[in-house]
Amino acid sequence: MEHADPAALAFLRARRSHPPKLLSAPAPSRAELMDLLELAARVPDHGKLEPWRFAVLERATLDRLAPVLARHVLAQGGDEAAAEKARSGFGSPLIVAVVSAPVESAKVPRWEQFLSAGAVCLGLVNAALAAGYGAAWLTGPAAEPDFAGAHLGVGPDERIVGLVHIGQRGPTPPDRPRPDVAARTSFL
Repeated sequence: MEHADPAALAFLRARRSHPPKLLSAPAPSRAELMDLLELAARVPDHGKLEPWRFAVLERATLDRLAPVLARHVLAQGGDEAAAEKARSGFGSPLIVAVVSAPVESAKVPRWEQFLSAGAVCLGLVNAALAAGYGAAWLTGPAAEPDFAGAHLGVGPDERIVGLVHIGQRGPTPPDRPRPDVAARTSFL
């Protein structure tokens, strides 16, 4: 690998998500966050459509919506434990909702545009981790279309692809078992 970047390869080999319950304040400043979002937006985007957008949920919004989300879970048939899990999921210092916002295109199918939005999620997690923050990409009941439409400004043709939680790192989480890549790879 003639042009290898050992530091980047080491980062990718060691990267791991930080569960939201281990994140603490302060969140990145707005200026820091804008830099992270610019890095996250450097993804494959066939047709240069930018078929995604960001909805930033700061602490005041998370505090206001946490009990609303818990009531939503109960109204959908969830039990008290599920409602509390959803409510506490809004305890992160900052959450960025990455919204798939497909663009009408004769050349680029919607599924490909959706994948671009997913790439933004991973790009944002990696940018936050590289900047020294803890981060995790989740979904859950807040990403469901009815809640997202009513409370997060998500339009009828849009979908939350990920809720990226960002904050100060707590203890490094243990690594999880990784896939056996050789068993999942075929050469044709």
